[in-house]
This record gives sequence, C-alpha cells and structure tokens, in this order.
Amino acid sequence: MKKHTISKMFLYRHRFGIGYLLLGVLFAIMLVWLPTITPNGLSADEMESVVISRNLNKDTILSGNIIDLPYHVLQKVSIILLGLTPYGIKLPSIIIGGLLGFLFILLLNRWFKNNVAIMASVLAVLSSSFLYIAGSGTPLIMTVFWPTLLFWLGSKIQGVNKPKPFYCFIFAIVLLLSLFTPYMIYLAIFIVFYAFAHPHLRFTITHLPKIPLFLVTLLVLGGVTLIVMNALRGQATITGLLFMNDFSWSNYLENIKEAFIPFFKWSGMVESTFLAPLIGLASLALAITGLISTYHGFFASRNSIATYLIVFTIIISGFNPSCAILLILPLAILIAHGFRYILNKWYGLFPENPYARVFGIVPIAIFLGVMITSDISHFIFGYRYNPAVANQFTNDLSLIRNHVEDGSTLVVLNESEYNFYKILADTALINHKDIKIVNRLPEKTEKKLATLGQIEENLEEGETSAFENYNLDRIITNSKSQNSDRIYLYSASNTETSEPAVEATESPSGE
Repeated sequence: MKKHTISKMFLYRHRFGIGYLLLGVLFAIMLVWLPTITPNGLSADEMESVVISRNLNKDTILSGNIIDLPYHVLQKVSIILLGLTPYGIKLPSIIIGGLLGFLFILLLNRWFKNNVAIMASVLAVLSSSFLYIAGSGTPLIMTVFWPTLLFWLGSKIQGVNKPKPFYCFIFAIVLLLSLFTPYMIYLAIFIVFYAFAHPHLRFTITHLPKIPLFLVTLLVLGGVTLIVMNALRGQATITGLLFMNDFSWSNYLENIKEAFIPFFKWSGMVESTFLAPLIGLASLALAITGLISTYHGFFASRNSIATYLIVFTIIISGFNPSCAILLILPLAILIAHGFRYILNKWYGLFPENPYARVFGIVPIAIFLGVMITSDISHFIFGYRYNPAVANQFTNDLSLIRNHVEDGSTLVVLNESEYNFYKILADTALINHKDIKIVNRLPEKTEKKLATLGQIEENLEEGETSAFENYNLDRIITNSKSQNSDRIYLYSASNTETSEPAVEATESPSGE
C-alpha cells in the first residue's frame, strides 16, 4: 500500500522531468554568465581566432582557407552583430556549448536509464572542463561537438529494426562538416573502422536500405573530394587539418604528456590555458568504476565505444595537445556506467523495500551537490587566481574600451595583438570612439597617445627618448601581480610635466 502511495506522489512521478528542467535552467544561467565570470580576459588563441574570423571572405575560402570554417563563419557574424566584445567573441562557443550540453543529455539518455543519465549529465555539463570550452572563443569546442553529435546520430541508426534514412543523411552531412575541423578526418577513419570491426554495427550496416546507403556514401565521397581539392590549393591547409603547425614526430610522445598533465596534475600549477586538474578526483573514481563494470559486456557498442574513444583521444593528442579535451566525452559515458553500477548494487541490497530506494537518493544528492559546487568553485576561482593559468589571459580589451579616450592613438607593437586590436579601429566598435591603432610610435601627434606595455625601458647613452614629445599622464593596471602595468596614457608635451597617476582597475590578487 505504501509503495503504491509513493508511486502516486507528484514529485516522484515527475522527478526526472523536474530534474532535467532544473539542470537546463542552471546550465543556461551558467552559459549566459560565462563571459562575465571567468576566465578573466582573452587568451592568445582567442585573439588569433578573431583575426581569422574577421578576415574570412569569399576569396580566402576559395584560396583554401577552410580550417574550422563553420565556426569562423559563426564568429564573424557574431562580431558583426555584437562588436568586438567578450560576448561577441565567445557567443559561438556559448551557442554550440548549449547544443553540446543538450546532446550530452540526449546521448546519455539514449544509452542509460533516466536516473543514471540525469546524474551523469549534471556532472558532464557543469564540469570545469566543459564550462571552459563553452566559454572559450576558439574552435576547440568543435573537437568535442562533432563526435558527440555523430555518436548520438549513430545511436538513432544502430539498435532499431528499421533505421530511418533521414538520420543516415544527417549523419553523412555532419560527418562532412566535421572534416573542416582539424584531426576530424582521423575520427572519420576511426568511425569507419569501428563500424566494420564491431559485430553489432556491422550487422546494422548490412541491413540498411540499399538506396539511402548508396546516396549517403555518394554524398560523403563527393564532399570529401571537394574539400580535398580546395585544401590542395594551400599546403598550410593540409597541414592544419592533419597536424599542428609546428608538429614533429620527435615530439609526439612529449605532446601526449603535455596534453594529459592538466587532467591529472593535482597541484594545479600547470602553464596552460587548461586549469589543472580538469577532471576531479571523485569524477575520475566514478569513471574508473564504470570502466571496470563494463568488463563483462565490453562488446556492447555503448560499452566499448568509451574505451575506443580514449585510445583515439590519446592518438590525436600526439598531434596537438589541445585535442585531449575530447576526453570529457568518454569520461561522461564511463561516469554514467559508474553510477549505473552503484545504483544497481544499492537496489540489489533492498529489492523489495521502496523506502530504501527513495532514501538512497539523499546521499547521492549530497554527493552530487558537493561535486558540482566544488567543480564550479574550482572553475571560477582557479582561472582567476591560479597564476599559472591566469597569466594566459588578458583583459586589455576591456581596459582599452574603458580608459582610452576618443581621438587617441593606440600603439601595439606585438604583431598578433596588433592584428586583433586593428579590428577595433576598422569597425569603430570601441563604444563609438574614434581610436587609431598603429604598430609603431608616431613621430608627432597632437592627440592623446596610449601604449600597450612600456615600449622602451633602458636607453643607451646618446639615444633620444621616443616619448620626448609626450607627458605620461596615467598608468592603467590590472589585478595581476605580473605584468600588471597594461596601458600607458600620454598627452602632448604642451603641458607641464607631472608625476603620472597609477590607476588600478581591480584590487590585486594572485601571485
């Protein structure tokens, strides 16, 4: 009687719907909030991505510049609409991150029961590693997005009596688009090899409708031919799709070591844009439990795919250490296996006791709450205060927008940064200010002058300072203890010389 009463309770009947709704709301809030919390600024990779996106046009595409083409098209549109702002730069990753989080939920829900899927989804989409790629204005998120989408589409094809041709066509189109992302050609080869090596998938392929299968194959081959023909116009394109720019086989093993240090370096002091550890100890323990629990059913596709993906991630990480971020997909699958194993053991202890099932949720909820809270705190405060990671990001863009006055000339000597900030002047997006961006100190200007960093430090005897026509008015600093002097503001020397004011934009933090 009691068991029947519990099953009729509103919260019990709709527990999974409420859980997914709360997860969706929390995830959406985190995504919208990402550009304003952390990382504190932009990385060099984000600046480079913006330059590539902004310079993208019909001629560059026809000349063979197709690396990460879908992402750069989205980023260019975002910058045109929102300007060169943190939101404008990161919006494509936030949108794709939202889709990726939804795909994680769909994929895990496809392979596991609701109770297991929702717990694993919570840990996956609210982890520090996932939030980082969703808030980074680089195409790195595509390395995780394409495999997740392909495996979800594959799950809609495999395991049903009559696969729908629609999913076959979508799978082919997605596979084709994924080839624009570096190293995804290896994923395509891996999928083909895995499909023919795995008995269940091989059976599914042989029983697909022949005409749709032929058309899908023709579509993929035709698209691949066009991509290859376009890539052959530039050697850099082929290299970029297959390897990193300065790749060398002698550094292959060193790249793998560098790739996985941020995942398992518990001290957190790793010089990288990835915050170590990217995978928490509790999540890693769950993943190991899940890996062990799949031993008996290893040849089921959902069991073996996580292991194969880990091997695949290790292989491509030798080409580019950043690709190690793909590990979050197989780890999410293994964490789901770990939760399923723990719940099955718990329910096995009390097979006929409904109260044990209900009250068993309490310690699991506390466990999840502690993991999520600690992971989000690690993400927010680690990227802001860990010196090994915080120094990889700069908030110069916001400082320029807030402190460089209308009519000023901004001097940027670093070539990569100059190409980035030149977009500000070209598009007049600095809060409607007219600011000129130059890469050398002008001989004379009546307007105010600003420099990113000190241009000259020690003059030799007899040399004349390039700043003799200017007075240093203010020094704009950031919150970092290293390289905290970011912008030097000068005025024409028709006024009396005075001591420059040092303006700290934020309270000092970190070492």
